[in-house]
Amino acid sequence: MPTYRFIIEYDGTDWHGWQSQPDCVTVQDAIEEALKTVLRTSVAIVGSGRTDSGVHARGQVAHMRTDKPIDAERLQNSLNGILPGSVVIKTLDAVDDGFHARYDARLRSYAYYVTVRPSALFRRYQWHIRRTPDFSRMNEAARALIGRHDFSAFCKTASGTTNRECHVTQANWLPGSPWPIGSSVDRDESSGSWVFFIKADRFLHGMVRTIVGTLVEVGHGKRSPESFVGLLNSLDRQQAGFAAPAHGLVLEHVEYLRGEDLRDRGPEETG
Repeated sequence: MPTYRFIIEYDGTDWHGWQSQPDCVTVQDAIEEALKTVLRTSVAIVGSGRTDSGVHARGQVAHMRTDKPIDAERLQNSLNGILPGSVVIKTLDAVDDGFHARYDARLRSYAYYVTVRPSALFRRYQWHIRRTPDFSRMNEAARALIGRHDFSAFCKTASGTTNRECHVTQANWLPGSPWPIGSSVDRDESSGSWVFFIKADRFLHGMVRTIVGTLVEVGHGKRSPESFVGLLNSLDRQQAGFAAPAHGLVLEHVEYLRGEDLRDRGPEETG
């Protein structure tokens, strides 16, 4: 069957996450409803992974299969014409029939944005931390995350996931704002904006937000960088810190084994 790949950007503020669920309005539901309107038939889409309520995406990937070929560019324009402004189909193209947005994904990158200065424009995309933390201490602690570990200490206790091993290949704080990655905007500490980049083969429910909240406690001197290693090894969620607010988290990028780079081609499983 013809297969089509979406790269999707959305502001998660008013959505109950990506994945369809009863009695909630989700991004997946909105796109499937728009597809039904344009194609005059029901079509299911599959995303690379879930994002929680309030979490944003700059590079969510999804796929759909159809009974016959379609004009992808025309469909993309039609969908963007009827979707709410908080959801945009950035690209839509035909791919190999075997492509699967979730199962073929090999690495996912999230960014968590914080600021030590209040911002009117970015208040929905940055967590305002009123007391400046020590980001060097936070980076010292974050180094313990690199490698393959059981991340039970940072997973929601109600999660039904039994395999909690993840392989993290990047985890560090840098100066930066919610502008597109690679931008030169606000790349110095004087801006007051910082971003935590984390890349892994998979993520657990609530994992990134709990890591961020705990690292901020390290930055505020409530726990030491050395104790962070013990926390990770404890596998005990009760020992970790609070979960940072959802609105600072963005799914930035999904990488695939086939060597395709699915970053934004225009100008410059849950976290």
